[in-house]
Amino acid sequence: MSETSTTRTVVEELLRRIGAGDADAMAELYAPVSDWKLNWPEYEHDRAATPWIRSRATRADAADHFAEIARHHVPEHVGTVVERILVDGPDAVVLGEIRQTARRTGRAYRSRFALHLTVEDGLITRHHVYEDSLAVAQAFDDDHHLIGN
Repeated sequence: MSETSTTRTVVEELLRRIGAGDADAMAELYAPVSDWKLNWPEYEHDRAATPWIRSRATRADAADHFAEIARHHVPEHVGTVVERILVDGPDAVVLGEIRQTARRTGRAYRSRFALHLTVEDGLITRHHVYEDSLAVAQAFDDDHHLIGN
């Protein structure tokens, strides 16, 4: 199997496991240590409201990330759309839109995203997310009233 084929297979399996909602199964696809970043500096958001928005480093951290997201959102109101998966050797970029509802406020939101993954030896070693962090912050802000949502 070529490097590109392996990458695509791992990414598609990750997306399948995300859809199934098993955080531990998702984490099994990550290397013991990985480069994990979100595009929002930790000091610029309400850590209590959005604790999953932070850098990570280990497979256990990956499981915690996915479990945190699940705990803070309404599972019946999830509708992530993957529009495209681009693969070049060990690197993949997943493009789409996250559709979630914040459990604490009951606010629905949509966030465009790009997820850059790197796969080495069949495991994910890089997980960088670029998303509409403002939409996420507003959905969890008790004092914010969204216009148009």
